[in-house]
Amino acid sequence: MTPPAHAQSGHTEPGRIVIAGLGPGAEDMVTPEVQAALATATDVVGYIPYVNRIKPRSGLVLHASDNRVEVDRATHALQMAAAGRRVVVVSSGDPGVFAMASAVFEALEAGPRAWRELEVRVLPGITAMLAAAAAIGAPLGHDFAAINLSDNLKPWALIERRLQLVGEAGLAMAFYNPRSKSRPHQFARALEVLRAACGEDTLITFARDVTKPDQHLLTVALRDATPEMADMRTMVIVGTRDTRRVGTYVYTPRFAPGHQPRHQPGAQPASPPAPPSAVPSPSQSDQKED
Repeated sequence: MTPPAHAQSGHTEPGRIVIAGLGPGAEDMVTPEVQAALATATDVVGYIPYVNRIKPRSGLVLHASDNRVEVDRATHALQMAAAGRRVVVVSSGDPGVFAMASAVFEALEAGPRAWRELEVRVLPGITAMLAAAAAIGAPLGHDFAAINLSDNLKPWALIERRLQLVGEAGLAMAFYNPRSKSRPHQFARALEVLRAACGEDTLITFARDVTKPDQHLLTVALRDATPEMADMRTMVIVGTRDTRRVGTYVYTPRFAPGHQPRHQPGAQPASPPAPPSAVPSPSQSDQKED
């Protein structure tokens, strides 16, 4: 039988790896569960801006790295955990939404089998998408899709196709990584696809630096949206044809277009069914409902 990874490395205590979300930016949006994991960590691994959010303390080593080395970062974290360290891999928002959780499991699958003995925990965080939606009102009140507009890990043609199909399906959309300096033209094309699929009157909101002191929200119709309204610090949320303004807020109704909700506000509830006139026979009561 193969000994556990920490035993192979000479350590008597098992290491562990926690993949944690730091939320959208405000420190009070870091969950208590994540705070507790950070308080007992020996090592924190992550992208430079996220590691910079962690307060240094005695016994804690910070490992910051560039944005495009996710699998290398995950491999390093697993190696340290296998050596008996208590490692926290940090992401912004939620680690499972376009972040480090998948990268860690990719490295785990490709690495030594002994790593699979490690304790791995994924701690959820408040996503930028949900923080932005809350600041706007309730634009994701009905069905929606989250799409990463970066073509680093998938072809742009696939992104366009998904935008078209989701728009035609009538779902709201939340966009991560909408527009960077290296691909400024793509978001202009995305807006063209959205206008055709969703209609030019559909509302689109640009939420920049959500939960931070410089938070800025801008809602316009798709016809008035320009590529310069978005950058990599912006969460973009596109509503459906039924998304509307109410005062300064934006919301999407909970019910599908043309569908009458079962219980309208102020409506009388339906009368309960009359009780059966006789107790069913055993042969009847034993039958399963379809």
